[in-house]
Amino acid sequence: MTKPLLPDRHPNRELFICDFGDVIPKSDIASMEHPLFTLSTKPDTNIRYYEHNGNNVTITPSVLGLATIHDKDILIYCISQLMEGIKRGETPGRTVSIKAHDLLISTNRSTGGRGYKLLRNAFDRLKGTMITTNIKAGGQPVIEGFGIIDKYKIVFEDPETLRMVELNVTLSEWLYNSILGKEVLTINRDYFRLRKPLERRIYEIARKHCGNQKHWQVGIRTLHKKSGSGGNLPEFRRMLEKIEEHNHLPDYSIEIKDDNVIFYPKGPMAKKDYSKYDCPTLPPDAIEKGRKILGRDYDVYAIEADWLQFWKDNGKKELKNPTAAFLGFCKQRVK
Repeated sequence: MTKPLLPDRHPNRELFICDFGDVIPKSDIASMEHPLFTLSTKPDTNIRYYEHNGNNVTITPSVLGLATIHDKDILIYCISQLMEGIKRGETPGRTVSIKAHDLLISTNRSTGGRGYKLLRNAFDRLKGTMITTNIKAGGQPVIEGFGIIDKYKIVFEDPETLRMVELNVTLSEWLYNSILGKEVLTINRDYFRLRKPLERRIYEIARKHCGNQKHWQVGIRTLHKKSGSGGNLPEFRRMLEKIEEHNHLPDYSIEIKDDNVIFYPKGPMAKKDYSKYDCPTLPPDAIEKGRKILGRDYDVYAIEADWLQFWKDNGKKELKNPTAAFLGFCKQRVK
């Protein structure tokens, strides 16, 4: 029987990684919210259009097909490196220089010849996929068309083996502005061990919307739309039932009730029992409003955690309007 998770191919990864070492992986919030990457394992040359809450996204492939959610590993690695540099006081540029071997190890990929070949194909799809969107990035409204990456450069160790040594990746301004605005979230390293594209997509939706709330509920139809799945609704439900059965998503478990899916944090992501009242939960739009108030100098999810601790320390009082209370807390923090 196939195990739900891929094996950890590089358990001693920190012994082999240069750059900033074995940094915690991070992903940009916009691509966690919107289905920018295809979940198909075959070349997907369909133009895709997505609209939600006033945000419009059109994703247009090259002749090679849309960038896949596995191709996104490259972006996650680049974002993680840039955020580590910012943490150390550096001002990053849009071009990231990385070691191909380090990227493969960090994203739990094979370091054999096939691993390098797949990496090359991923760069071509990332460069060729065009996004047209009005999503806000760095707090600024944008209507723009751009490639997921602007360009890439590969330095080969040997022209015969075509083994890559160094990679230079120039990110799109849209993604770069998201990084400067700290519009990123930490993700679990076991994300790279998820076998199926839909599992990865469901995890990042959970990470974006559930976070460390007590739970988050969404309708199956809405989740199907947000996932970008190409399958029909009954098939989508069957795949969710498999995820529910195996309970192998990092950080979250799911429960299907009628036409809804409920996400619960597990492990370190789970909150303590607040007993007297349910822990106040915030809808996604409250988080977005809080981010606008806080600006780029604050991590809205860290502020949310501070707010919950403040609520707990003040007697766990029942809140008639948690959103208003949270936004007021954000305004006080900025002052």
